[in-house]
This record gives sequence, structure tokens and C-alpha cells, in this order.
Amino acid sequence: MSASEAELVAAARDARLRAIAPFSKFLVGAALRLADGRIVTGCNVENASYGLTVCAERVALLKALSDGYREFTMIAVVADTSDPTPPCGPCRQLLWEYCGDIPVVLANLTDITAHHTVGQLLPYPFDGRLL
Repeated sequence: MSASEAELVAAARDARLRAIAPFSKFLVGAALRLADGRIVTGCNVENASYGLTVCAERVALLKALSDGYREFTMIAVVADTSDPTPPCGPCRQLLWEYCGDIPVVLANLTDITAHHTVGQLLPYPFDGRLL
């Protein structure tokens, strides 16, 4: 694990602690590295109407986009599971559209559990090329 990757995973682990998950108790943290090296984090935020719940990956991405950032180099996602916990379908779509085929590091509270790219997780994306 590179120092850059370790820093990103640590930031995602820290963000996970701020998750609001009173119903599922499933805390997730994400950390998105900007092209300039800075990190933007997010955590999942649940709602009693589950459809309004927002995933950690989308929180991090939307925070970064709303602050004007448009170039991203890597994302880390952390959950307290032994198996890798990849981004859901909507998160994969948004990551593809706004980040491209960046590396995705999946981790739990102690270890990295998988490495992928957004393209591997979303092999046939819908994007502007199809409009």
C-alpha cells in the first residue's frame, strides 16, 4: 500500500465515524482524492424513507463538485465488513460520469480488501456518448 493510498483509506475510516445510520447501523466512509492531492470525505446519511438515504461515495463526490472541483484521481470506501463493500449502482454511475476510470480502493477497519477501477465495477456505463 502506497503512502497516498494509506492516507486516503485513513481519511475514509475517519469519515465513517461521522455516518448517520440509525436504522441499518451500517456505517460507511469514503475519501475522494482531488487532482491537486487534497482529500474530500463523505459518510452515508440515512433517512427513515430509505430511498432518500445518500451513500458515502455520493456525499464525497457532491461535496467536491459543489466546491468547484472537477478532477479526481482515486476513491477509497470503508465499511466494517470482512468482504469488500463496493459502491452501489448509482454511486458507480456518478463516479464514472464525474471521475472517469479512477482506482477504487475498498477497505475495512483494518485492511484493504480489494482494488478495482470504476470501469471494472461498471463495465458498460451509460454516459454522454450515448445521448
